[in-house]
Amino acid sequence: MEKTPHPIYNLQFGLMCLSSLLFSASFNMLIPELPAYLTSLGGAEYKGLIIALFTLTAGISRPFSGRLTDTVGRIPVMAVGSIVCFVCGLLYPVLTSVAGFLFLRLMHGFSTGFKPTATAAYVADIAPKERWGEALGIHGLCFSTGMAAGPALGGLITLHFSINVLFYVSSGLALLSVLIIMNMKETLKENQKFTPSLLKINRRDIILKAAVPAAFVNLLICISYGAMLTLVPDESEALGIKNKGMFFMVLTLTSLAMRFLAGKASDKYGRVTVLRWGLVVLFIALVLTGIATTKLFLLFAAGVYGIAQGILSPAINAWMVDLSSPEHRGKAVATGYMAMETGIGFGAAIAGWYYANDLVRIPMVFYFAAFAVVIAIVYTMMWQRRNKAVV
Repeated sequence: MEKTPHPIYNLQFGLMCLSSLLFSASFNMLIPELPAYLTSLGGAEYKGLIIALFTLTAGISRPFSGRLTDTVGRIPVMAVGSIVCFVCGLLYPVLTSVAGFLFLRLMHGFSTGFKPTATAAYVADIAPKERWGEALGIHGLCFSTGMAAGPALGGLITLHFSINVLFYVSSGLALLSVLIIMNMKETLKENQKFTPSLLKINRRDIILKAAVPAAFVNLLICISYGAMLTLVPDESEALGIKNKGMFFMVLTLTSLAMRFLAGKASDKYGRVTVLRWGLVVLFIALVLTGIATTKLFLLFAAGVYGIAQGILSPAINAWMVDLSSPEHRGKAVATGYMAMETGIGFGAAIAGWYYANDLVRIPMVFYFAAFAVVIAIVYTMMWQRRNKAVV
């Protein structure tokens, strides 16, 4: 008898995807405009900290969000993440010193430390194991739609209105995300009431050892993204691209085109096999970004980077879940995302330090990120050979 496919495309999945789209747009719409804004505040030398501080607190909060996701529930943790985005958006126009701005970047990072952790666990809860790649790919498509629409919309708002209006719109999108989350059903069957004791963690609560292979690869992948977020706005401006969100819009649109197919491919052919192809494309994209000397060339490189991201994201997220048991799903996702934040933060910090507002230095940063990708390719080959598996 033929098995009936599990109906993953239901109301709860739709609400989850819409909430993630709004959340993603909320904080991503700020990124291309923040380097110039920080410069206007007198903090040009701190551009590398825009992303590094954000990812620092995101990474620090992962062990807590992972534990709370597995105990208190998916919905409360997602709500906390979106609420932090909402509050920070309102405070950017108020705290207008360099120190105040950097403090807000530090606080804003808690949002991505909480919501994506619980979101990935929620998606894995409502989708069958044999379709995790597909479900996470579709969810990632929606998240990436926010990543594409956010920077483009942010650039338009800043051009035609002001940076403060941009902050308020960002806050409003986060509020809509919260309202959607509060109308979703909890999927953790045996959730506990929150108590302060749940915030006490030990070393075993920080990292799920079983998920380390996927986390390590994620770290190496995300070094390049930290460099992109830090350097591309200035590179775009230098090449004459007025809307600094254009690069990220092209990147994300090509990513969208790949996510659904790549997610299904990882279910069929194996996570690591698909990952390796994505890593090769990512290497090519980074080299192209480094040698770009015209607007069209840079946008072409963005498209290739988006293809790589569309292949890699659903496969790496599904691999993280594969390596965990249901009761440690939140911890597994938190482990992978801590690695992601470490990679982004490290990439951003190195990029900001080495770049030092000298455009001539930009290519070398992307070549360094490409070398990290080569390490990831070698590691996945060794891991697959050692485990004699195609997962």
